[in-house]
Amino acid sequence: MSDPHDTTDHAVRLKALEDRIATVKGGTTKKLHSEEHYSQANMAWRMVIELVAGLGIGFGIGYGLDTLFNTIPIFMVLFIFLGFAAGIKTMMRSAAEMQNEQLAKQADKSEDD
Repeated sequence: MSDPHDTTDHAVRLKALEDRIATVKGGTTKKLHSEEHYSQANMAWRMVIELVAGLGIGFGIGYGLDTLFNTIPIFMVLFIFLGFAAGIKTMMRSAAEMQNEQLAKQADKSEDD
């Protein structure tokens, strides 16, 4: 009759389970299509937020200066345009960063083939 507390049998089964887990984890290094989609959606939202943040900061600075100097909303209009330009510049930088990452991934993939 076998002992239910036999450690050799448990050790063998545990090792087999660890090997199976390692095999499964090693096989899932590729990104799924849905994960890539979410990554691209995150980058798109990041760009939108950068643009809106530039506009909001420009509006805040312009409104503050107009209030401080008691002027017509000339500073607000001016700084909204400056904030828009800064937001566009930041968006373009993010797009270039994303493009460089894609090119690096493609280069790594072509080297592996």
